[in-house]
Amino acid sequence: MNATRFLFLATLFCVTWEKVHWDVAGAVGIADVLTILFLVAFAIEWSDSRVPRSTVVVLALFATLLLIYLVGFFDIADKESLDQWVKGMVKFVLHFLFLAAGVAYLARESAGLYWRAVAAFTAGLVANSAYGVLQLLAARGGVNLDQHLLSPLTGGASAINVYGAVDGQNIYRPNALTGDPNHLAVMLVIPLVALLPVYLRLERGSRWRVPLAVVLGFLFLVMLSTLSRSGALGLLVGLLVLAIPYGRQLFSRALLVPLAGVGAVLALVVLQRRHYFAVVVRSRLETGGRSESAHFQVYDFIPQVLHSHPLFGLGLNTFSVYYEFVTGKSNWGPHSFYVALLVETGLVGTVAFALFLRYLFLRLRAARRLGLRHGDALLRPLAWGMTGALLGTMAANAFYLTMQFYYFYAFAALVLALPLALGQRREHA
Repeated sequence: MNATRFLFLATLFCVTWEKVHWDVAGAVGIADVLTILFLVAFAIEWSDSRVPRSTVVVLALFATLLLIYLVGFFDIADKESLDQWVKGMVKFVLHFLFLAAGVAYLARESAGLYWRAVAAFTAGLVANSAYGVLQLLAARGGVNLDQHLLSPLTGGASAINVYGAVDGQNIYRPNALTGDPNHLAVMLVIPLVALLPVYLRLERGSRWRVPLAVVLGFLFLVMLSTLSRSGALGLLVGLLVLAIPYGRQLFSRALLVPLAGVGAVLALVVLQRRHYFAVVVRSRLETGGRSESAHFQVYDFIPQVLHSHPLFGLGLNTFSVYYEFVTGKSNWGPHSFYVALLVETGLVGTVAFALFLRYLFLRLRAARRLGLRHGDALLRPLAWGMTGALLGTMAANAFYLTMQFYYFYAFAALVLALPLALGQRREHA
C-alpha cells in the first residue's frame, strides 16, 4: 500500500475521533494531521490532467462558500469573534480540500479501493463505539477511562457524559471518542442506514453477510446506549426512506433474526434493572424539560439575526461569542445546524450550502439510475442507503450540528465518488 492510499484510508478511519486532538493553534485533531499529510501526498502523486466534473463542482462550491465567509468577516467586532472565525475557516478549508481531493482520488482508483474506503469509515466508527462500550463499563466501575487513556495522549481532560441519577446510581451516556453522546448517535446513522440495504442484498452464502449483520447490530446497540433522541430521529427518517424501495425486505428473516438477537441482549440487560431503565426511558420521552426548551428556543435567534445581518450573518463559527451573554457559556453552540447556518452565514450562505446538499442528492440519484441500468447488486442498494443516511442526518441536525463536522465531509466524498467509482467506470468498460 502506497503512502497516499494509507493516509486516505487512515483519515477516513479516524475522522470521527473528536477527542483525539491537541490544543495547538486552537485544536488540531488526528484527522487534521492525517488530512494535511494526505493532501501533500496526493498533490505530489497526482499527474492526471483530467479532473472529474464532481471535483470541479466541489471546488466551485468551495470558492463560493469561501467568498461568502470572507464577506462575513466584516461583521466581526472583537478579537474573540475573530479567533473563532479563523478556527472555523481553517476547518472549512481542510474539510473541503479533502472532499475535492478524495473524490478525484476515488474516481481514479479501482472499485476495490472505494469499498475499502467505505470499510475504513465504518471500521473507524466501530472502533469508536467499542471504546464507548469500554468507557461505559469502566464508568460503572468508578473509573474514568478517558483520564487513563486519552489524557496522557492529548493532555486534555474528558469524561463520559453523566445524564443524572436513579436511586443514587449515575446514568451514563457514552460519548466514546466524540464530544457528546448525541454526536456519536447521529454519526452512527450513516453506517446503520447506508449499509442496511447492502446487507439485505447480499447473498446468503456471502462471506460478508454475517460480519455485516454483527456490525450493524453492535452499532445499533451502541446508539441505544447513548439515549439520543436526535440519533433516533435520524435513524427513523433513514428507515422511512429505505421503506420506499425495500419495504418488504425490512420485515424479512434476514433482518428480523439479527433484530431478535439485539432484542434478547436488551431484554437481558433491562430485566436486571427494570426500575432504573423505566425511569431513564420515561425521562427521555418527556418533552417539556429545560433541555427541550433550549433546543427549540434557539430558533428564536434566527429572526433576530436576520433582521440585523440578513445576507451574510454574524460570521462563520461565531455564534457562541455573540450569545455568551444569553447562555453564560463561552463555548455554547446553537444545538441546531440550521440555526448555525442562518445565524452565522445569513441567507446567502444558507442558499449556497443548500446547493451543495442538492448536488449530493443529484449524484445519489445518478448512482441509483446507474445501478438500475446495470443491474448492479450492490451499487443501487448502497446509493439508496446513502440517500436515507443523508436525509436522516439532515433530520437529526435540526437539534444538533454534526453536519459541520469533518465526518460529514468524508461521507460527502463517498457520496460524490459513488457513481464515479462503481457506476461510470462500468459504463466505460
